[in-house]
Amino acid sequence: MLAALQNPSHEDVVVSQTDPESTAPKLAIPGLLKGQKALVTGANSGIGRGVALALGEAGADVVVNYVVDDDAAQAVVDQIEGFGVRALKIKADVSDETQVVAMFKQMIKVFGTVDILVANAGLQRDAAFKEMTLAEWNKVIGVNLTGQFLCAREAVREFSRRGVVPEVSCATGKIICMSSVHQEIPWGGHANYASSKGGIKQLMESLAQEVAPLKIRVNAIAPGAIRTPINISAWKTPDAYHSLMKLVPYGRIGEPEDIARAAVWLASDQSDYVVGTTLFVDGGMTLYPGFATGG
Repeated sequence: MLAALQNPSHEDVVVSQTDPESTAPKLAIPGLLKGQKALVTGANSGIGRGVALALGEAGADVVVNYVVDDDAAQAVVDQIEGFGVRALKIKADVSDETQVVAMFKQMIKVFGTVDILVANAGLQRDAAFKEMTLAEWNKVIGVNLTGQFLCAREAVREFSRRGVVPEVSCATGKIICMSSVHQEIPWGGHANYASSKGGIKQLMESLAQEVAPLKIRVNAIAPGAIRTPINISAWKTPDAYHSLMKLVPYGRIGEPEDIARAAVWLASDQSDYVVGTTLFVDGGMTLYPGFATGG
């Protein structure tokens, strides 16, 4: 039910694209992004890790952004380089304007430009509403929503400076905002998280409307229940998994590679006419399965 994790609370849990428990189909990713430069925030774990690997497999050079666990970030870099492309890890807190600006400057210095931004970094600080502190509210909004604003702003500035390079892509640049099914589904006990994702929806659509005339494509992905460290308690045991599947009509948990393939498509020219859209990758969770038999 959750998207990415910038600061995992279960750092000993690693879910790789080749996890033997994965229920996603194994499909080759063609070289759709050859020669492009991508930045993925929160890319050392979970969905961000899967997306970074997939972009590299599709031919892009990739910046792996992270906040904690340098070894995990380096492992992602090493795997991406195994695809024959370049990779670079940059430590930066996306909620900090100075660090975000410095991250983009470093990327442009090394790679020359930015073609693709996947604004994925996110976290949770769950609490009952009457017990939620301002610090818990601000932390989630700061990383999940303000972080996307800061990164998207720097990306748009670089896209606008560079313009379209036809031999690289039809678009000036591509931004993919990682949202969640909870931009639509209310979630008691998680008001800060759900609010941040609802905000991402409006941020994405407003930005897409504004910059589409510049040939900049902005879209979002809304993951459902994905097998990542952030929500391990929801899938790790048979009982938990069975309860989770009551919310997923398609009958399996999502995997990071399910989101990764969607990100590759949205970043590629195959989706060139897709602008301002949220792609729900959720196994039908937003179909409200509890009403399937009349409610």
